[in-house]
Amino acid sequence: MVSSPADSDTSPQPFFHEDSGAVRFWVLNDASQFVGASVSKEALHYRFKSGFAGTEALACYRLHQGEIDAAVRRRIAAGSIEPVMLRERDMAADPAA
Repeated sequence: MVSSPADSDTSPQPFFHEDSGAVRFWVLNDASQFVGASVSKEALHYRFKSGFAGTEALACYRLHQGEIDAAVRRRIAAGSIEPVMLRERDMAADPAA
């Protein structure tokens, strides 16, 4: 896993990356390492009915962080490597669907 932009004592803070149009964030994996991930503002919009502005995408991520982080963990368990880029279907209400 690559290092995150934070101290080892604190969890990295999510942010909206304007150039890519995505929220970038880190999820603690089973080995207690931070794994980088991102989700586009469009995927957040279509899954959670959020707005397209960066501040709205970041607020949407924070509101649904548990569900989104769980989707990252499922992708890691399925073999995805860092950075994990979530798609709308990764965050489906029924992940088995």
